[in-house]
Amino acid sequence: MDLNPASNRALLYLLLAAGGLWLLYLLSPMLTPFLAAATLAYLFDPLVDWLERRKLSRTLGTVLVLLGLLLLMAVLALILTPLFQAQSRLLMAQLPRLLDWGQLTVLPWLHSSLGMDLASSQAEIIAWLKGHVGELTKLTAYLPSVGSQGLALLGIAASLLLIPVVTFYMLRDWDRMMASLSEIIPARVRPSLTAIAREIDQVLAEFVRGQVSVIFIMALFYSLGLWLAGLDYALAVGMVAGILVFVPYLGVTVGVLLGTLASLGQHGDLVSLLPVWGVFAVGQLLEGMVITPRLVGERVGLHPVAVIFALMAFGQLFGFFGVLLAIPASAALLVALRHLKRHLDSDQ
Repeated sequence: MDLNPASNRALLYLLLAAGGLWLLYLLSPMLTPFLAAATLAYLFDPLVDWLERRKLSRTLGTVLVLLGLLLLMAVLALILTPLFQAQSRLLMAQLPRLLDWGQLTVLPWLHSSLGMDLASSQAEIIAWLKGHVGELTKLTAYLPSVGSQGLALLGIAASLLLIPVVTFYMLRDWDRMMASLSEIIPARVRPSLTAIAREIDQVLAEFVRGQVSVIFIMALFYSLGLWLAGLDYALAVGMVAGILVFVPYLGVTVGVLLGTLASLGQHGDLVSLLPVWGVFAVGQLLEGMVITPRLVGERVGLHPVAVIFALMAFGQLFGFFGVLLAIPASAALLVALRHLKRHLDSDQ
C-alpha cells in the first residue's frame, strides 16, 4: 500500500508520540519530582515575570515566590497539626466510653443480627486499650515526628527535598529554557508548534481557573454540610478538605479523618459519624462526577465522560501523579491532535 507524503509524516509523528509516551511510562517512577517541579515552575512563572518587571532580579523573585509558597504550607501545617492533636486528645479521653458503648450496643447487635460473636475476642482488646489510654494520649504529641519517619520509610522524603531544589532552578531559568527549546525546533515547523504551545497555554490557564472554582465550591459545600451535620469544627475541616481537593483523594481523605476525630471528640459515639461521612461521600461523588467534569472539563474542551475516562486511564498508567495531571495532559493532547488534523487536511 502506497502512502502519500502527508500520511508518511502523520505515521512518523504518531510513532514518535507513542515512543515518547512509552519512555515516559518507563521513567515515571523517577520523573515524579521533576514533573512536580516543572508544574510549579509553569504555574508561578507569571508571578516571577511580574516581579521581574518591578525591577527585581529573576533570582530574587524566584526566592521570594518559593519562600511565600513554603510559608503558605507552613501556615497550613500550623493550622492542621494543633487541630489534629486536639481532636486526638479528645478522642483518647472519650475512648473508654466509646469502648463501653461498643461492647454494650454494637457487639450484641452484631450477635443478634449477623450471628457474629466477637465478645470473647474483644474483651482482651478492650481491657488492654483501657489500661493504656494514658500512653495513647501521649502519642498525640509525637504525631509530626511519626509522620516524618513514615515518609522517610516510604521513600517520599527524598522527593520532597528534591522538588524545591529542582523548582528553584527551573523557575529561575524558565524563560531561557523555553527560548532554548524554541531554538531546537526546526524553523520550518516552528510557527506551527508555537501556535500549538500558545493554545495549550491558554487551555492550561482555563484548567487552573476551573480548578480554583472547584476548590471554592467544595470548601463551601464541605463547610456548610458539616455545619448542618452539627460539627463544631465544620469551617476548619471543610476549608482544609476543600483546599486539598486539587490533589486527587487527598482532600476527602484528610477531611474524613479530621471530621471523624472532631465528631468523636464532640459527641463520643459512632452514630454521630454517619452524617459526617455522608457529607464527604456526597461531596466526593459530586466533585468527581459533576463539578470537576463541568467546571474543569468544559473549560478545557473535554466532554465530562472524557474527563472521567482520562482520570482513570492516566491513573492506571502513571499512578497518583497521572491522576493529578490527567485533565491538563488530555486537553493538551487534544489541542495537538486538532492541529495535526488541520495540517493533514491542508496537505491533501
